[in-house]
Amino acid sequence: MDTIKKYKATTLITEMIMIVIALLFLVPFYFLFVNSVKTFGNLLTDSAGLPVTLEWSNYSRAWTITKFPSALVNSLIVTVASNLLLALFSAMTAYQMVRRNTRFNRLLFAMFVAAMVIPFQSIMIPLVKVTSTLGLGNSLFGLIVCYLGFGVPLSVFLFHGFTKSIPLEIEEAATVDGSSPYGVFFRVVFPLMKPMFVTVIILNTLWIWNDYLLPSLILTSAELRTIPIATFAFFGQYTKQWDLALPALVLGITPVIIFFLAMQKYIIEGITAGAVKG
Repeated sequence: MDTIKKYKATTLITEMIMIVIALLFLVPFYFLFVNSVKTFGNLLTDSAGLPVTLEWSNYSRAWTITKFPSALVNSLIVTVASNLLLALFSAMTAYQMVRRNTRFNRLLFAMFVAAMVIPFQSIMIPLVKVTSTLGLGNSLFGLIVCYLGFGVPLSVFLFHGFTKSIPLEIEEAATVDGSSPYGVFFRVVFPLMKPMFVTVIILNTLWIWNDYLLPSLILTSAELRTIPIATFAFFGQYTKQWDLALPALVLGITPVIIFFLAMQKYIIEGITAGAVKG
């Protein structure tokens, strides 16, 4: 009985600690949502308190100034296209490296892993020059190509580990049944990669959707602005329109929060499976 009581007490304490930690993580969201419906004066004088009056007009003004529908469409195009290309190419690349464990493939995988530690700031200037020379500057297609290049190392690394957990006997059985190499991958292996496929999409979505630096280097036209760039319009050299910037931030993060909450159950499953070594 004493052991059971100790176990229940430990479980209760652990749950209370986790609740406190969860509340701490929610504090920034409280400040964001509460201050987004305040007047500018109320926001500056009492940022932690509840609003005196609910200024829902802040959202309509932020929607208009940022041209939110256009920015939303641009962000969706870049995020969806980049994710699909990254997931498909990375899965095929990782599968080839695992199943054909040649010296060249091992060297190539080591290069992918090494590329993960290169700071983005160290290649910003060469990136701008290369994209300008290739005619990829100021276009959503050029931005997608850049995301494809920067996102492949991590995606290949995750798919590489996951592929090792797929039994080779399944592929051999499909080959015996007359399936081609492409048929084996797309009909047998690719469906088994669903947990990692979703995990890669979630991680890359959180990165691409919220990224400001890369789009600011590639895109110069106002019509091509993504949501982070459009939101930055409220922060000038001498003024910061927090009463409009915060509603714009709420509008910008709402789609990705909904997406993350819907897909989060696959994250632990995919990363855990990707950690299995063959």
